[in-house]
Amino acid sequence: MTFAPNSPAARDIAYHIHGQTNMGAHEKIGPTVIERGDGVRVYDDNGKEYIEGLAGLWSVSLGFNEQRLIDAATKQLNELPYYHTFAHKVTPPVIDLAEKLVSIAPAGMSKAIFQNSGSEAIDTAMKLVWYYHNSIGKPEKKKLIARVNAYHGTGIASGSLTGLARMHAAFDLPIDRILRTDCPHYYRFGEDGESEQEFATRCADNLEKLILEEGPETIGAFFAEPVQGAGGVLIPADTYFEKVQVVLKKYDILLVADEVICGFGRTGNMWGSQTFGMEPDMLTCAKALSSSYVPISSVLINDKIYAAMVEESGKQGIFGHGYTYSGHPVAAAVALETLKIYEEMDIVSRVRAVAPALQDGLRAMQDHDLIGEIRGVGLIAGIELVADKASKTSFDPAAKVGAKIMALAEENGLLIRAMGDVLAFCPPLIIDEETVVEMLARFKAVLDAGATWVNEQGLR
Repeated sequence: MTFAPNSPAARDIAYHIHGQTNMGAHEKIGPTVIERGDGVRVYDDNGKEYIEGLAGLWSVSLGFNEQRLIDAATKQLNELPYYHTFAHKVTPPVIDLAEKLVSIAPAGMSKAIFQNSGSEAIDTAMKLVWYYHNSIGKPEKKKLIARVNAYHGTGIASGSLTGLARMHAAFDLPIDRILRTDCPHYYRFGEDGESEQEFATRCADNLEKLILEEGPETIGAFFAEPVQGAGGVLIPADTYFEKVQVVLKKYDILLVADEVICGFGRTGNMWGSQTFGMEPDMLTCAKALSSSYVPISSVLINDKIYAAMVEESGKQGIFGHGYTYSGHPVAAAVALETLKIYEEMDIVSRVRAVAPALQDGLRAMQDHDLIGEIRGVGLIAGIELVADKASKTSFDPAAKVGAKIMALAEENGLLIRAMGDVLAFCPPLIIDEETVVEMLARFKAVLDAGATWVNEQGLR
């Protein structure tokens, strides 16, 4: 069965397969068809303009028409459109990209392995944890710990690390070897009378209890996003990573930082790990690595992991891992040019300069009737909607309040994302202060319209 590319039937199929929204089908028929982009704005097939408040999917850092990235792809396509990285083969862009990535990586990272998506990067990191422990003679250290509300991808393995029930239901996930520990979100999980630092201590203590119950000799790694993105833009409680890392080091458990959203300046440092004092053994990155112009991801590893890989592959006679498109030369060329642009722009300084407009502008709305908590860092933020501010009572999920606000935002020329009743902002890193102000003005109008709708529906 085939459909014309833009026919109603094709639109309907695309919407139901790819929509990934919790909005009822009766509220929207067919997808919004985005035809072109210009800077931080995109335009649909009717010519309507939108400010892209989520950078596509947390990822189009340099906006939607960066000619240098287009030229880098075109040049590489003309020179060598494809070659692999198997059997001791490599292409110049891959060599240069690996060297550049390592040079800007957090302390300790020394090698880069390339994949095509964040999910593949996490799957690769999981395999390397197991490979590493086999190599060093600790084959029982295979269980992996991730957190409630974590998001690490949608593959069978990466999706199992993800700590969101909606990503598991009817998929027979999670698989075994996956353990779950606390989400360090103080607003939702802090107890009455408990300080933020005390809450962080409780999270670390609970992690240690889990490790002891399972047996430290069976735990291989702890996976963590610096900021839990798709789980609701959750900022870790103060002192959380400091305390958690003491526990991990005590029991010789690897730390894997999932920087797929946080990497490349998003949090006001080149890496979210640096913002929150993480010292990872491995780090995954994707999305802004190429400003999402072409698919590419990477796992960065330290010398300890690499030495074990070399030793074990010598025993096995091969390092039996890779993908057809690992280190694709076109993707590598675009990613390399992306990193050059970040360097020339001084992307970290730029984010730090613009971030107050976003963070302060949103927090000026804290008294709005719909808002429970506004949280964020750098150029990423989350707004949690509540039915009652004093008690932090959430809306009934069946009311789909967040989805309604997201739809109202789209009507008002603003693209954001609703994750339940949390609204996410993650604009392109090239956004300027004037556009942030315009974006927030649109959002304020949307909030007011949403409050009217909530009252009309009798939802509180």
